[in-house]
Amino acid sequence: MQRWLGGLAVAALAVINLGCGGKSEKPAAGTHAAATKETAAQTVAPPDATVTEFLSAVKRGDDEKSAQMLTQLARQKTGELDMVVAPPGSDTATFKVGKVELVADEVAHVECTWTDIGDDGKPRDEHIIWMLRREPEGWRIAGMATQLFAGELPLLLDFENPQDMLEKERLAQEEILRRQQAANGQPGGPSTQGPPSGALKQPNPQSPVRQ
Repeated sequence: MQRWLGGLAVAALAVINLGCGGKSEKPAAGTHAAATKETAAQTVAPPDATVTEFLSAVKRGDDEKSAQMLTQLARQKTGELDMVVAPPGSDTATFKVGKVELVADEVAHVECTWTDIGDDGKPRDEHIIWMLRREPEGWRIAGMATQLFAGELPLLLDFENPQDMLEKERLAQEEILRRQQAANGQPGGPSTQGPPSGALKQPNPQSPVRQ
């Protein structure tokens, strides 16, 4: 199993059948479907609750639970690569879920701050926007955006396209290394191209991950 890290930068299916019994009468056409849809709408947890559940699972190292909080397509695609889109659990990590933006009826963005102890022994904050899609089982995570370099555009990572995500992470790590070398006066200064190549590309038009 390979684990996608990238800091946190990282960074479900329960179908309820409502049956009727005891009477031969059938409800008017469309009544049952409408009632089921209304009930589901009333019971679906909000997007920030999904992010809280996902990050709680990440913190305690529950890979199975964190995977359940991804979209169906993200689970399928990452599963094909035997990939976990979460870092190892951390007892020292904390997180705060913030603003929720409903981009469309079925798409939401949720802000959060993930804090953990860095290599220097000091707390390090990572500000992340999670992209969610509403599916039959509720809101699920499709990807994330995080700003790697101050003043530059964020890096967008699509969990539903893990091959593209891994390539972006590779390019980002190379860029970070170049900048560290430049800061230390070593050969290989930072790229003048801005974010890693393809960082703002949206490979899946149906994905909540967007520029």
